[in-house]
Parts: sequence; C-alpha cells; structure tokens
Amino acid sequence: MYEYGNNGGYPMTGFSISMDSAPKQSQSENLSTLKSTAEQRLKIFMQDVTGRALVMMESATQGQQGIAMDLVQEAFISLHKAYAEKSTDEWYPLFYTILNHKLQDWRRKEVRRAQPFSFFKKVSLDDDDIELNDIVDENMPSPFDFLDQAVTAEEIQEAIAKLPVRQQQAFMLRAWEGFDTHTTAQIMECSEGSVKTHYHRAIQGLRASLAHLNPYGGGSSE
Repeated sequence: MYEYGNNGGYPMTGFSISMDSAPKQSQSENLSTLKSTAEQRLKIFMQDVTGRALVMMESATQGQQGIAMDLVQEAFISLHKAYAEKSTDEWYPLFYTILNHKLQDWRRKEVRRAQPFSFFKKVSLDDDDIELNDIVDENMPSPFDFLDQAVTAEEIQEAIAKLPVRQQQAFMLRAWEGFDTHTTAQIMECSEGSVKTHYHRAIQGLRASLAHLNPYGGGSSE
C-alpha cells in the first residue's frame, strides 16, 4: 500500500566518527562503510515497522493518512539523527518512543486548535488513565486468536480505530510489537499499571466489537 524509494524515502544524515589515528584514505573508506551499513540497517528496519506504525498512527489520527505518514517519517528521521549508532534491537523501543512523542505533540496542537483558550492551561489527552487493581495482562488470551475465526485484518483495524488512543497504543505495542509491560510503559511514558489498564480495556473493547466472531464470547473468564 505504501511505497518508498531505495533510500527509504527519507533524508539520511552523516556520521561524526573520531578516527584520527587512521590513514586519511582508510578513514574515508571506513566512514563510508559505516555509513552504508547504518543506512542499510535503517532501510531494513523501516521496511519491517513502517506498515504497523502507519496503522497505529492512522488509527490514532482517525484515518488521516497524510498526518500518519508525516508522523512516521518524522520519527524515522529523528531516530536516524539521534540514534544511528544504536543496535537494531534498541531501535524498536526508541522508534516507538519518538513516535509517541510526535503523536502526543500533534494531539495537543489539535486540542488547542479546537479550544483556543486551552493554550493557557494544561491539556489532558487521556480520559481513561485510572488504574484498575489486580489486572494481569500477561495471561490474557491473545487477541489474534480472533484470526482463527476468520476475522479479517480490516475488521481488526476498524475495531482498533474505535478504541481510545491510549488503548490503541497499549494494544498495538503489546500484541503487535510484542513489547512487555515494562517496555510499553516506558514508550508510553506512563506506569505499568496504566498499561495494564489500557490493554485490559482494549481487549474488552475488541471483544465487544468482534463479539460475533469472538472465540471467548459467552465464556468470559473475567
């Protein structure tokens, strides 16, 4: 659905590496090799996460594909500028942390645009941050068991889009990206209890939206 150029569609920045003891020619060659390797890693990384990141941002921006693509692109650029030397494994939580920042900044601007005088007060973006006690999201049935009941990807995406943004994030980071509760809390910049609450409510919302195909319907363990 989305296509990017050979360089990922995003500008690449240079690297500043201290190699004073190396011969000038060798230093240039090594720098070129390092840059090429880093950019190749970034290209592969982008190919892996772009689709899921776009789904996440489209859901969070109520289907605004242009805004979603801008947010994802800006996150990739920031990742490359600040963390090019990090390992690919480290990029995953870093990228989604940056993407979360971009999204929250965009949401605040939208709120202030809709409510001009909100500029003079703190803007609250979340209406479901109250933590529920004794929620253990680790043992909940996988939402993707729904796939065994012939639910299409489009139906799941539509159901996700109906959830509050923070529930969307918790669900996608936990179920799609496979982050644990601790890492998800760091990315979303909230407590682990809040992540569990958001994820729990997301599962409930998805069950309600997909009740006709929910393999756990009628036999809830809650």
